[in-house]
Amino acid sequence: MQRHDFAYDLPAELIAQEPLAERSASRLLVLEPGTRDSGRDAFVRDLPRLLSPGDLLVFNDTKVVAARLCGTKPTGGRVEVFLERPLEADRALVQLRASKPVRPGLAIDTAGGTVRVLEPHGDLWSVQLPQPALTFFERWGEVPLPPYIRRPPSASDRERYQSLFARAEGAVAAPTASLHFDLPLVEALERRGIERAFVTLHVGAGTFQPIRTPDVSAHVMHAERATVSEECCEAIARARARRGRVVAVGTTVVRALESAALGSAPQEPGAHEPAAPDSPRPWSGDTRLFITPGFNFRVTEGLITNFHLPESTLLMLVCALAGRDRVLAAYAHAVRSRYRFFSYGDAMLIAPPRGPSMQAAARVHANATAI
Repeated sequence: MQRHDFAYDLPAELIAQEPLAERSASRLLVLEPGTRDSGRDAFVRDLPRLLSPGDLLVFNDTKVVAARLCGTKPTGGRVEVFLERPLEADRALVQLRASKPVRPGLAIDTAGGTVRVLEPHGDLWSVQLPQPALTFFERWGEVPLPPYIRRPPSASDRERYQSLFARAEGAVAAPTASLHFDLPLVEALERRGIERAFVTLHVGAGTFQPIRTPDVSAHVMHAERATVSEECCEAIARARARRGRVVAVGTTVVRALESAALGSAPQEPGAHEPAAPDSPRPWSGDTRLFITPGFNFRVTEGLITNFHLPESTLLMLVCALAGRDRVLAAYAHAVRSRYRFFSYGDAMLIAPPRGPSMQAAARVHANATAI
């Protein structure tokens, strides 16, 4: 499987630079089971009629930290400090961007005090901060808008680049599919009898890193922290019992749920993969799960997701669930129809069949490490 197999042409003007005034006013391209077309056009606010009573929506409740901070070297050179993960006490793992190489011991002057560089960790650096990481960055940092949004963050991004359900601090990028949900839509879904549950996956800056190898199988995913709670597992079991469908709101939810299923299922001696359980068990850990076509989905039966970058790991995940040719045809339709792309853009619904239906067993390209 080659990276270029997931390429498509996207005019730059279709990359959304601002959110719509109303979250649920975004367009929704619906891919339904049993059809070969490139999708039908709807709106996010139509979700209550597109889903069925008894279905379960699973959201990521991570909260985005103001993770980007600018500072200066003693020589006056600029350094961008981008939080990747808080560590113990006043330490953190960060990305450092500067015009010249960074070295251990460097003191970076910021508006909130001195950030001292400790040592490299692959592409990241450990640093010592004036305060614990979450406190420090929330006070002095700015909203970490993705690199394809070509404008400085505004005051409104503090609210709009955050899900209605955000509560567990730790992400440095938003789980963007959930940005489409506002209170009127949530209430309409409740009246329809569609339930919701939550996982936590703290999205890391690596989500924007491109695949650099032509051969997809050579790519190594960045690690992200995820938790699937007992309450979520119970909600999935109830949905299965009533023949409701488990619909993930975003690719981060898919990766959390499938990591939990892989991390908690028993491994049969000599088997390539563990047998598919009825539902995942509670799980917490770092996941490097890379989902590509051929993956055996154990939990996810449907997906609400934004449109993703060409040749990206997220697009590959969507192709694994709905089929590469069909997804690329849907993307071509979205381009022709002037959909808005990426984080502040429009969305897709990959509508699952009625009732539980796990896909046939296939290859897993993954490394999920349970705690």
